[in-house]
Amino acid sequence: MGEAELLTAEQRIVIHSVLVFYGDAANDELSRQIAADIADHWNAPQGMVRIKMKWYIVSFHVEGYWGKALTPEIIYENTLPRYNYFRVEEFATGNISYVDGINSNTGYFKLDNLLHNSTTAAHEFGHTIGLEHPKILDIRGKGKPGIMYPRGTLVDPEFQYDPQIPAGEKGGTINPFTRSVLQEDIDALKLHRLDFNREGLALIGGFTSIWHERELP
Repeated sequence: MGEAELLTAEQRIVIHSVLVFYGDAANDELSRQIAADIADHWNAPQGMVRIKMKWYIVSFHVEGYWGKALTPEIIYENTLPRYNYFRVEEFATGNISYVDGINSNTGYFKLDNLLHNSTTAAHEFGHTIGLEHPKILDIRGKGKPGIMYPRGTLVDPEFQYDPQIPAGEKGGTINPFTRSVLQEDIDALKLHRLDFNREGLALIGGFTSIWHERELP
């Protein structure tokens, strides 16, 4: 979830998001790293959107903090649209990271999914601001996969875990590390439909406000 700011004089839209991380695996450095990774991925395409016949640059300002003293009540009572809360642990049921639905501000991340320049955090962030998985999951012949394609997607060999493996077999599906944010992902946000108020601000995403307990093996 975030807050979109329309800067008409600069012809720019800024998506502001603050990510607060808690849990046994969270710390200051990791929180900053995840936020930077998300911003780097979503700013990479230098996205554009047209609103009322004018083109605007789309940029993402993402901050990450360790919620060392975070309590469930803070999450439940938060009314600030920029704030998101994610638990980070070494163990997660099913070995996957997830958020609490499309248009959300809470979720649960598995630590290993976030390391080594992974695209997982950027993918999950896309869900929080309204994006679903694409319906067509065989994109062979269409080049680099966008950020919202899930594991199991059929892609050109160079984007598989193993380029030598036949498509669909183990190792023959999308390697999530090869995903990128593309202009088509920016288009899917439908920023031109946002209802900006007099201050030029609009909500993108929504409140789920769920506190997650630590999952156990």
